[in-house]
Amino acid sequence: MTVTWEELEWERLADGVGRCRLPGWDCTAGLVLGAGTALMVDAGSSLAEGARLRERAQRLAGHRVTHLALTHPHFDHVFGASAFAGAEVFAAVGMDAALANGREELRLDATRNGLPVPEADEAVDALAPPRHLVSGEWTLDLGDGRQALLANVGPGHTAHDLAVLVPGDPEVVFCGDLVEESGEPQAGPDAVPSRWPDALDRLLSLGGEDALYVPGHGAVVDAAFVRRQREELAARFGVS
Repeated sequence: MTVTWEELEWERLADGVGRCRLPGWDCTAGLVLGAGTALMVDAGSSLAEGARLRERAQRLAGHRVTHLALTHPHFDHVFGASAFAGAEVFAAVGMDAALANGREELRLDATRNGLPVPEADEAVDALAPPRHLVSGEWTLDLGDGRQALLANVGPGHTAHDLAVLVPGDPEVVFCGDLVEESGEPQAGPDAVPSRWPDALDRLLSLGGEDALYVPGHGAVVDAAFVRRQREELAARFGVS
């Protein structure tokens, strides 16, 4: 039986493109459907949440999730990744080392933010490095004319920020936490504030004026919002 995006509590953004806002940390997960393919953008904050995402995505697609893009190495975006067995996993270059060397900090960050210790332990133990590392841009052919452009636009929110552009009408840009709508962008110890405004300039050049920009947390925004946030970050961090 065919189901709609809305029935599975997904927000349809364009033909074959949608996202959902996950409970807890209001984190976005995106989905791009192709011909026999499905690209998930981010994986949720635990293996259980990743499994729920996978099940709902597969009901929409009618087949398994074939690709997974991780926008940055924070627990609420990557801890569900191991639930997507068999998917080709993409991330910005250097994220493999960040995940391998930062496991304890990921675990502590997750539990400090309220993830139960057993769930954090399970996710960290299962976490595998991404197979495909993007240093510039990488175009995925998802079949039947559907493409997705993976762009290493950071550093900014972290040293390993990946954006996903889906061409179409409208174009959709998944921004990760380079853009946040539901609160002020968070700059933790792994942020690179001096480069963050430049990363948002690259997002804007990717999507243009008429694109939909999907933040890591919060409602979908437009180019004007991204530009305002860029200027606020530049003022906040004292950079141009």
